[in-house]
Amino acid sequence: MHGSFLGPMHGKHVVCYVASWAVYRPAPGGFSLEDLEPSLCTHLVYSFAGLDEATMGIKSLDPWQDLEKDYAKAGYRRIVALKERYPHLKVTIAIGGWNEGSIKYSRMAETRENREKFIKSVLVFLDTYKFDGLDLDWEYPAIRDGRPIDKVNYVSLVKELKEAFEPHGYMLTAALGVGKATMEAAYDFARLSRYLDLMHMMCYDYHGTWDQVVGANAPLRGQSDSDPLSVEFTIKYMLAQGVSPYKLVLGLPMYGRNFILKDPNTKIIEFGRTPAEKVGFKGPLSGEAGFMGYNEICMELANTSSKWTQQWHEQSATPYLRDVERVVTYDNGRSIALKVKMAIDYGLGGLMVWSIDTDDFKGLCGPEKNAFLDFEDRYKQISVDPVLTEALQNLQLPDSNGLNKRSHYTTSNGKLHLRIPEQQYPNYNIMRTINDAATLAIEEKRIIDEMERVVKTNVIEDGEPSAASSVFSRAGMMFVCLLVMRGL
Repeated sequence: MHGSFLGPMHGKHVVCYVASWAVYRPAPGGFSLEDLEPSLCTHLVYSFAGLDEATMGIKSLDPWQDLEKDYAKAGYRRIVALKERYPHLKVTIAIGGWNEGSIKYSRMAETRENREKFIKSVLVFLDTYKFDGLDLDWEYPAIRDGRPIDKVNYVSLVKELKEAFEPHGYMLTAALGVGKATMEAAYDFARLSRYLDLMHMMCYDYHGTWDQVVGANAPLRGQSDSDPLSVEFTIKYMLAQGVSPYKLVLGLPMYGRNFILKDPNTKIIEFGRTPAEKVGFKGPLSGEAGFMGYNEICMELANTSSKWTQQWHEQSATPYLRDVERVVTYDNGRSIALKVKMAIDYGLGGLMVWSIDTDDFKGLCGPEKNAFLDFEDRYKQISVDPVLTEALQNLQLPDSNGLNKRSHYTTSNGKLHLRIPEQQYPNYNIMRTINDAATLAIEEKRIIDEMERVVKTNVIEDGEPSAASSVFSRAGMMFVCLLVMRGL
């Protein structure tokens, strides 16, 4: 294993879901716990446990992988043991997931008696296997055979779990669906925010073959201002419901969605309009129609004989590939960096990935180029703005010639310099991009915030803009407005 045992240094949560079934994928996609790089995460979430309908208790869904009886693989013990070498880690167990459905969780949450049975079983489970807490992945209250009363019962379940966990210091988190209809039906966000330690926003699967048109899996922005299917809409919606921003964790997909065009002769792909078949094609490693892990996609790109053409959809900030009738919309380093930037700008608590086992964990593709292109573009605009001079005096950034090599934004002779991160290791391209982008975005935000403060201060003190601030108000403010308009 490479890297620091200290974990990410930028101060934000980095929650890494680990799909236990990934071990069954064919080589080179098969992912074991030995492939993990825990220094890239602050939290590991082992996925998934299930619910025993007879006892209303938590149970292993794969005893052979999870438990130790009869020489089984001891997944629980092995993932928790990582904390010995990586003491910064929190390791939790997720219960639920798509395949578990909704109805039995609806029945469990329906009565106080059933909730008590569940909570007692969870306390025993966490104590037995030494997990740091529970992640609720009920998909979804009031949806998929659930009932409207689930919305209230879910809050009761979360509140009672939190009260039972507090004496033990256990964490309580939840993965939340992000479709507008789901959010409205399933969640009382203001109350959930009170009891959950972190709220994992599943900001992906906005579009797929179920739409029967090509669309972005995780669009940064919607097709229009009124389009609720985008990362930015989800963030704004949850914040408007009274959720504490520091509890929100932005989910990032380490996979894409693929499509088969109904008309292979289509010349121009239009997201939200170009017709596609009801079912996509299977990736060679995941074997799931309509789904491709980032590792599968990057291997296609690394294959010099492949016929994929790479393109970029500006409105949604989404890369996509095309090979005649086949189309893949996905996330690469650049689109992920833009999402991280948005999370930082909105003051969110951190980032989450579903799931770390479809990153390029074996390093078969190598680092991407231009992952931080948008940071470079903004730097070029910031660096020539007259307001920056005064802002730099206030910021006291590290000297470019100094020994501090952690800071990406430094100064020398009154000038701002940007050092783009270089990937030192061949594997986990997206995870490393997430952490580098978080550091870049935090540093960049500090500079832009100070530039805005300088302008406001000069206007208030002088009654009218100074020469420098008036330039900023025309040029710099136009730049800031451009960032806001683009959602960056």
